[in-house]
Amino acid sequence: MAVNLDKPHLWKADISRSVDMYNDWFMNFAPSAFRETRIEVTKDVEKTLQATANLTNITPDIFRRYPEVLPTLRMSTCPPLAVDRLIGLASVPSNLVKRMEQEQKLPVRLRGEALDNELRKIGAIIERMADPDIFTWLNQPESPSQENVYRAATIVADRLCGSVSNPIIRNAQERRQLVAIQNWLEKRQYRRLSGQDGIKFDAMPPGTFSFRMNVPVSLETGKVIKIPVDAVIKPKSSTMSDLPVFIEAKSAGDFANVNKRRKEEAIKMSQLRSTYGNQVQFNLFLCGYFDGGYLGYEAAEGIDWVWEHRIDDLAGFGL
Repeated sequence: MAVNLDKPHLWKADISRSVDMYNDWFMNFAPSAFRETRIEVTKDVEKTLQATANLTNITPDIFRRYPEVLPTLRMSTCPPLAVDRLIGLASVPSNLVKRMEQEQKLPVRLRGEALDNELRKIGAIIERMADPDIFTWLNQPESPSQENVYRAATIVADRLCGSVSNPIIRNAQERRQLVAIQNWLEKRQYRRLSGQDGIKFDAMPPGTFSFRMNVPVSLETGKVIKIPVDAVIKPKSSTMSDLPVFIEAKSAGDFANVNKRRKEEAIKMSQLRSTYGNQVQFNLFLCGYFDGGYLGYEAAEGIDWVWEHRIDDLAGFGL
């Protein structure tokens, strides 16, 4: 039985309430989530400064030992360097920089002196373009004070966090949504499974749930991949052979972004149903800016949803 996809007469009021709920959370809790992340990032930046002799000695050995420092170093220049701009300025292979950025690893095939030569090019660009207004000790005979180093680290941390502020907020909101689902389930005597239990989604006992579980699906090519699902819940009334209920926690701070991403859920639903059949229950847990266009698209794909401000609607999925 449908919960919300077949009730368009309720959508407008629910959209307004959901926007209000998201805005209230953002005003009261998003700043603290951002600050907590900035504190941790500042510590990482300080470690990078220590490893590079306060940005005066960026050697290939540093990159070999700590390939993850590259984003910090990019944000230490004037102006801060985008990935592609650094690749162009340093004239280095794009796969070298992108692997360091995305996987915090060095390339497998580029080794030895050839690798060191490319890493030296990157270090030379960073040292040449290091921001003298932040790193005030550069080209000065005196060593910087701890206060100056900390101040520089906070500025770079701000730049790093600013460049990924949306993911920081989105991740904090998703964590909060999953806590809300967990609290709702545990009040109804559901038990959370941990990764150590080693139980796969199709062997979950009735009355259990898990978060961020990987579910294998078959593509048209025959290849099998694993897709992450935010919440996987086995209803207490189900049998061992029944599939669990799949739920994606979705939040959004503007209407434009959700309509760019609305196909993601439809693709995931299609993959699950093509692998496990039309009995798959794949639903959304929404908070924020989801307009009628988004809801209509998901409804047409057979995807139902529960609004966080009406979380008790989860019972409509047999939970």
